Amino acid sequence: MKRNVLLFGLIIGVILCANMVIMVNMMYSDTDFKGNDVVGYTAMIILFSLIFFGVKNHRDKQLGGHISFGKAFKMGSLIALVGSTLYVVVWLFYYYLFVPDFIDVYTDHVLTTCAPEDVQAKSVQMANFKEMYKNPLFVILITYSEVLPIGLVVALVSALLLKRKLKGSLA
Repeated sequence: MKRNVLLFGLIIGVILCANMVIMVNMMYSDTDFKGNDVVGYTAMIILFSLIFFGVKNHRDKQLGGHISFGKAFKMGSLIALVGSTLYVVVWLFYYYLFVPDFIDVYTDHVLTTCAPEDVQAKSVQMANFKEMYKNPLFVILITYSEVLPIGLVVALVSALLLKRKLKGSLA
């Protein structure tokens, strides 16, 4: 199980990190950059679908085709946690070492893309966010909240789809 958790978690994490670096660089290099949350979260769901294949691989090759919902969800959650943790660690290094002005660039981006009547409210909101982002613990929590919930939902769905009881078993 450990091998599959690490393998699939690291694959997910590496792709998440590459996507993050590309998107941040696009925001820095193109002042008219317009991100698309729907496309971004859809891509994350597709990427986290590797959880399904990691759990299925373990079920079929190590467990003889049988796995309980609990074991499948635990494994899927661990895969999501490994991928998300790699994403968080890379973001911390990338943010503090390479883009320490990210919040300023992001704030400018948000304020130039919002409706004119929303600028005042968004300015206050972004100033509060910038103040909270000075705390590394907040940076860690907010970064986990970007990806881990999606991974956990995919782990839950995967566990529901992949659970399979032994014939004649009550479990």
